Amino acid sequence: MPDINPRQLLLDMYAAAVGAVSADKCLPAFLPKPSPNGRTLVIGAGKGAAAMAKAVEDHWEGEIGGLVVTRYGHGADCRKIEVVEAAHPVPDEAGRRAAGRMMEMVQGLTENDLVLCLISGGGSALLALPGEGITLEQKQAVNKALLKSGANISEMNCVRKHFSAIKGGRLALACAPARVVTLLISDVPGDDPGVIASGPTLPDPTTCEQALAILRKYGIEVPDNMLQTLTSGAGETPKPDDPRFARNSHHVIATAQQALEAAADVARAAGITPCILSDEMEGEARDVGMVHAALARQVALRGQPFQKPCVIISGGETTVTVRGKGRGGRNAEFLLSFATALNGLPDVHAIACDTDGIDGSEDNAGAIYQPDSVSRAEQLGKRARAMLDNNDGYGFFDALGDLVVTGPTRTNVNDFRAILIL
Repeated sequence: MPDINPRQLLLDMYAAAVGAVSADKCLPAFLPKPSPNGRTLVIGAGKGAAAMAKAVEDHWEGEIGGLVVTRYGHGADCRKIEVVEAAHPVPDEAGRRAAGRMMEMVQGLTENDLVLCLISGGGSALLALPGEGITLEQKQAVNKALLKSGANISEMNCVRKHFSAIKGGRLALACAPARVVTLLISDVPGDDPGVIASGPTLPDPTTCEQALAILRKYGIEVPDNMLQTLTSGAGETPKPDDPRFARNSHHVIATAQQALEAAADVARAAGITPCILSDEMEGEARDVGMVHAALARQVALRGQPFQKPCVIISGGETTVTVRGKGRGGRNAEFLLSFATALNGLPDVHAIACDTDGIDGSEDNAGAIYQPDSVSRAEQLGKRARAMLDNNDGYGFFDALGDLVVTGPTRTNVNDFRAILIL
């Protein structure tokens, strides 16, 4: 198909995916009516929280105020709702202070008041209020260990909830008896609202016992005081049968599936058949990369299970068990594994990017793979397999000039992957 520019098509698909889940597009339709006899307070956290707050301000009728916390560099120009920036993925003192202020802000509300809570991925690290007897430094250490362990997002957030004074529904209880309406941009496979940002306003069915089992599964040791929090049940979260949640409601306003469908529309318009595999893929990034490579080979060489030209699209959140010392990112790791498995198969191109614009903790969203990526790297003295073993996907694609750098998108529905087979 000589009229197709593979690189540009993949970038256009990624842009459409991100645009489809932006706050200004998705949020206004879900805004509740202002409380006629009380005040409205806006709180929230996540990589998309500032953009969500801006969308609320732009469409809200009446008085409004509050506080949201977002990642450094992900702020927005809000006039009435204060935006605080803090660290992600490892929490810092700015996040702890913001979470403490938020808990103070919701004290003394009445049943006539409305709390509008804006939640998106990243909120777990940004709302860093340690539970009783636990220090911020201890929470930081556990966070780092979880990030390196290969634990999935549900497992990480289960642990985080039980060491927190604000997550796992505790923020909603602090708002009682006010009514709480939570609007969520989902960054978790399956779109479970209680997992997104560790569910600060949602009841939590998970237990201290489950959190302890996760720590043991990944061999993560914690100080005695944190262990005691779990074994004694002191860290237990409020459960779904708690009557204080009865008046509250929540809406997931943006999901990975919406992003994938928007990207599919771009492919269709270019005359390429889109094939959406799944919006909730999990697993080690390098393993998922190998599976995608095997599928791409089957399509390219045998026309199964899809006929080319086509583009295979998937979402979800992979993980990386860090063993090397390179600069990584799960999307770069996925693509580097994909590259080593394909070994230069012609007419296969791919993109893998995080929809928040940041692949892990680096400054790129992800990267683009081309059929000659491995051979070009070898000419530069870069060996794909060795760099994969060192978790250095960033370094590999940076050397090729194939990183995708967008800056913060101020939304987050996790990974976006597209494999174009011509």
